[in-house]
Amino acid sequence: MATTCYVSAAANRQYCASDVSPTSLVSFGCSNSVALWDATDKHERGVLQTLPGHSGLVTCTRFFSDNVLLSADDTGLLLCRKRTGETWKETFRTQAHKSSISIMCIHASTVITGSSDAELKVWEVEGDNDRLSERQTIPLQGKYPLSLAVTQLPASTSIILAVGCTSQEIQIWIRSDSLFVEAASLPGHEDWVRCLAFTTTGIEALSLASGSQDSTIRLWNVEPFSKTATLVTAAADQAPDDLLDAFEASLGDLADIEEGGRQISLKRHVVTVKSPEHGTQKFSITFDALLVGHEAAVNSLAWRPSTSTSDSATPTLLSSSTDSSAILWSPSSIMVSQTETSSIWINSQRFGDVGGQRLGGFVEALWAREGTEVLAHGWSGGWRRWRNSEGDDWEEVGAITGHNGSVKDVDWAPKGEYLISVGLDQTTRIHGPVALQPVECWHELARPQVHGYDLVGVGFLSALNYVSVADEKVARVFEAPKSFVHNIQHFGIAEVLEQEVESRPESATVPPLGLSNKASQNAVSAVSSEGKLLRRPFEGELSAVTLWPEIDKIFGHGYESVTVGVSNNKKYFATACKSTNTEHAVVRVYRTDNWQPFGATLPGHALTITRIVFSPDDSLILSVSRDRTWRLFEHSDTGYTPVASDKSHGRIIWDCCWTVEGDAFATASRDKTVRIWAKNDGRWTTVVSLKCKESATAVSLSSTKHSRRQLAIGLEDGEIQLYESAPGALSQWNLRKTISAGVVHTKTVSRLAWRPNRSSDEDYLASCSEDGMIRILYIPNTC
Repeated sequence: MATTCYVSAAANRQYCASDVSPTSLVSFGCSNSVALWDATDKHERGVLQTLPGHSGLVTCTRFFSDNVLLSADDTGLLLCRKRTGETWKETFRTQAHKSSISIMCIHASTVITGSSDAELKVWEVEGDNDRLSERQTIPLQGKYPLSLAVTQLPASTSIILAVGCTSQEIQIWIRSDSLFVEAASLPGHEDWVRCLAFTTTGIEALSLASGSQDSTIRLWNVEPFSKTATLVTAAADQAPDDLLDAFEASLGDLADIEEGGRQISLKRHVVTVKSPEHGTQKFSITFDALLVGHEAAVNSLAWRPSTSTSDSATPTLLSSSTDSSAILWSPSSIMVSQTETSSIWINSQRFGDVGGQRLGGFVEALWAREGTEVLAHGWSGGWRRWRNSEGDDWEEVGAITGHNGSVKDVDWAPKGEYLISVGLDQTTRIHGPVALQPVECWHELARPQVHGYDLVGVGFLSALNYVSVADEKVARVFEAPKSFVHNIQHFGIAEVLEQEVESRPESATVPPLGLSNKASQNAVSAVSSEGKLLRRPFEGELSAVTLWPEIDKIFGHGYESVTVGVSNNKKYFATACKSTNTEHAVVRVYRTDNWQPFGATLPGHALTITRIVFSPDDSLILSVSRDRTWRLFEHSDTGYTPVASDKSHGRIIWDCCWTVEGDAFATASRDKTVRIWAKNDGRWTTVVSLKCKESATAVSLSSTKHSRRQLAIGLEDGEIQLYESAPGALSQWNLRKTISAGVVHTKTVSRLAWRPNRSSDEDYLASCSEDGMIRILYIPNTC
């Protein structure tokens, strides 16, 4: 049975896409799947599994309990799954809204969803069957819901719901019996309210935190109303000057803010609820504190769990922002007179990056491990994690990363030590096994290229050099810096001769407004005194200190590049570009010793060439195209020349590959066939045509230690099929294993690549997809 060794996945850029269960199982939307990550795993194996089921982008995930998970997407679909053992099974699905579900919250058996159809819907979970029934629809008068928070009122059976919409006010709804009714509206924020969170602050009190795009956080007290209570405004008039001075200091110098001072309203909002158990009750909602510390929109808020063993008596609020920071807020006592103290909310800890709004900042931040860890995912989809080590000390620890967008190509290092990938998120990433722990775990080791164009192709020129092509006319060549070489040696991934290390630059940087990585002799920051990383790089370091210097640009094409292929002896590489005519539908071959063209361009195709591969001995180049043809070019001293072509496929040919022995090749087409070609009487002819249920988009051939040929086929729906053939029986292929769509990928498989040069019987297959995920599958010979 095929098992997953590694999953690279990024969180969707949605403000409700992630959640944490009571046992610190993290769920997050990844394209149209839900990914699960165990934050308590001491081996840090990353994503445990992914759950298919959605056709649209997953926008919300929420744990109803440890074993029940709700998720929603941008088509308005709501799903419920229940865990039995290690398996999650779908128990309920419904078309909950007509438009995208943007927000969801849960309290007890009540589930509330908000959608861009300007409606809220209230659902109740029925018994033990985990089915949801709709109880109420709340129209929002054309306003779109951005944030929700729901909890039970203190000393009452009634429920309070706070709603933030595309307006500056917070709507308060109360449910006494069966329906929610609007009870109050809280003004104060100067922009849309992006996030809300309730917590209990005593037996008879609640605290509501609200975060806005105006960069501020407001705290509101919810408590039983008493006619004899002293008015807040009167108390403010009588407050000592010291307290007012401290309050003003916490706000900062508002006079310097261009948009004007913050609106401070101390009005007491009174709401009335009726219930059979408690009769008529009144509650007051008053403004309590204004937290100023972020420099951009506040995107998420979360109170430290009440089960936290660390300062559990002190309420702590976690906020994240577009300014690339996450902040812990907690009250601190101050002396307002010789006999009296009061409290003021202060920034007790700041995580993330200082200065600027790099890559969109943090989308969402969460508590894990009973409030001893903070997790946050950013605009690029990668996660960062901080752990409370002792007292008030926090340290960053490893998390998970992935491409935020379609992954277009992967390639193994020549000896299979690590894997390189490129995607439409304009990054190149290197993934490898870290052997410094009892269990070998794969992680992202470096991000050599953070580009300004969508990257579409990549190939290793050596273990420490690669060439990539993007949605631009040039190909770019990169060389590993000294820091990367030290790291792979330190992690036990590969050994490099010392003479190959000394001449390399320390690292690389990207100039302002530039696209080319420049070599730098400055040592990277997260290293030991010996110049080695003591642990794998974190998300914040990957795009900053693991870049590779660019050593050359290769020009020649008239339009944007599409694909690149590298010869097996690493002496040549070939590229192709977008084309609608024969003039540009050519293959250009370059030498790697001087980066100059090798021979003339290789013509013959009429439309865009989709894939180029060299034969195992590099004597032939195979190219396939949108014009439904494949072409072969033979090596000579002066270049490659055309020798064969065919147009048997009925639709676009997406991919092609050679057998390890070089006596045959395979082509994969949109006509739902994969053809195996071999030379017969001097002509290349089809020896077998394998039918597929969907368009074949990726193909890869390998041989095992037992001389069996293995063929992996990736389909348009995400399914991967594994065929095998006995020695000397090219016309006979048996379906060995089908890995269903959804188990590995949920969208088109972009590329497949067998891991080369493995001395044992173990076979590893790397795959990448339009769903943004990279997987490495272990395939035993007995499966």
